[in-house]
Amino acid sequence: MTDQPNVLFIITDQHRAADVGFMGNQVVRTPHLDALAARGMVFDRAWVANPICMPNRSTIMTGRMPSAHGVIFNDRSLELGAATHVRQFREAGYRTALLGKSHLQHGMSRNSVTEFDLTPTVDHGYGEGWDEMENHELYSPDSTPEFPDDFYGFGHVELAIDHGARVTGHHLTWALERGGRLDELLVPYGPESPAKRRSDRWWQVYEPPYAEEFHSTNFVTERTIDFIDDAVAAGEPFYAWASYPDPHHPMTPPGRWFDRHDPADMELPASIDDPLEHAPEYLRRFQHHSLDKQRNWVAPSGATDHELVKECIAATYGAIEFIDDGIGRILAAIEAQGQTDNTIVVFTADHGDMMGEHGLMLKGFMPFKGTHQVPFLIVDPRRSPGRTASLGGSIDLAPTLMDLCGIPAHDGIQGRSLVPVLEDPAVSVHDHVLIEQDLRARTTGGRIPHRIRTLVSDDGSEYTRWNTGESMLYDLSVDSDELEELSHTDPARKAELDDRLVNALMEAADDSRGAPVASHG
Repeated sequence: MTDQPNVLFIITDQHRAADVGFMGNQVVRTPHLDALAARGMVFDRAWVANPICMPNRSTIMTGRMPSAHGVIFNDRSLELGAATHVRQFREAGYRTALLGKSHLQHGMSRNSVTEFDLTPTVDHGYGEGWDEMENHELYSPDSTPEFPDDFYGFGHVELAIDHGARVTGHHLTWALERGGRLDELLVPYGPESPAKRRSDRWWQVYEPPYAEEFHSTNFVTERTIDFIDDAVAAGEPFYAWASYPDPHHPMTPPGRWFDRHDPADMELPASIDDPLEHAPEYLRRFQHHSLDKQRNWVAPSGATDHELVKECIAATYGAIEFIDDGIGRILAAIEAQGQTDNTIVVFTADHGDMMGEHGLMLKGFMPFKGTHQVPFLIVDPRRSPGRTASLGGSIDLAPTLMDLCGIPAHDGIQGRSLVPVLEDPAVSVHDHVLIEQDLRARTTGGRIPHRIRTLVSDDGSEYTRWNTGESMLYDLSVDSDELEELSHTDPARKAELDDRLVNALMEAADDSRGAPVASHG
């Protein structure tokens, strides 16, 4: 056993805080996560810095707000030289690995990129192709690109690039070596993709044509176990980033996991028929945009078909239960190596999903709890388990892990260490959490607002402002389903929250980018 504690960081994609047993869900079965939560600190009020994949993953890596690290949407990559907490761990002697989904570069979200014939604001100097490492087209049965020695701090990288039943990246080579068929693995996104069974309502709910052993969940599980075994055998402390692409749509749990739940038994959210009469008009447009009429496979949509919502919930629960099974296998491997008492474990998600709440589906400029709140637990074997109502968020994970492991922090950290909360769940390190959402104004064409800021306060206020001046306010302390919008009925509270939001924005302004620091060369 090494003197330094190991770190296992488990992250899922588009996973709602409510969709796990330890957060009170009585339908989805997550016994391994529930057991993990029983020996860690569960944060009942944990929030993202941005409810989109790349911005929030970059925040987790850097401990900085999207407006500070620069990845404000899925149309740009995190700068290769950005300071990350994983790089700090590696420099301290940790063996580091990224296993599964990265999405720190826009390889799988290239359809989000709008190019302009303009000179860029900064010449980063990285050279051609630096942000192409997650481009699935570079991976084939015969070749994979050569990664830099240091990929955002990861010394070892094995990618599962895509979602649903589509298999690309290192995942493709791995599955083919185990007997998978190329025509069942490398498939298009669309109704023509092969499936054993498919929803009659929406092509994105289906059972893959291949066995569960080839699915991304099993790939992440097995490769994480192998990495941990190798690190322990070498006597090196490890930092394993186990990143599951599920339960993000397409909703394709394989084999036995597809039938775990009957859609007819799924309960619809209380707010599914919310008319959103006091919300910006574009959200009501989203409500009426059915899933089967998506512009592309990730476009925001509405819960127009309630039976389809039930199918989505059932398939999502099956995917989550498959992940839970994999997490159980990883934890068992750590136990078999005698490392349980020397391994810090984090479990969270990059963002949530509306899943029918407020008549909306998926994510994207929908500033509600469904996309903003994530499951969030930290297990430190040296500290007592518990639950806390103290505010925390994705931005806090980098400083917390560095604090727990005695790793020097890099410049520009904006999150706060949650170690005081781990020691006493009644302690708070935040009186608010700020959530950003941005698009380039020139890409929206005026169809939707291009900037949103949400302030979640310690008193339960969830206050949102758009760049159009529109606002929305809920009191989550008494209205957890966000059914009573208050900005139009409580002007005094709205004015107070406007002031608090201004202060939060000033506090979040970055003062470190480009600042002089000591040379480490």
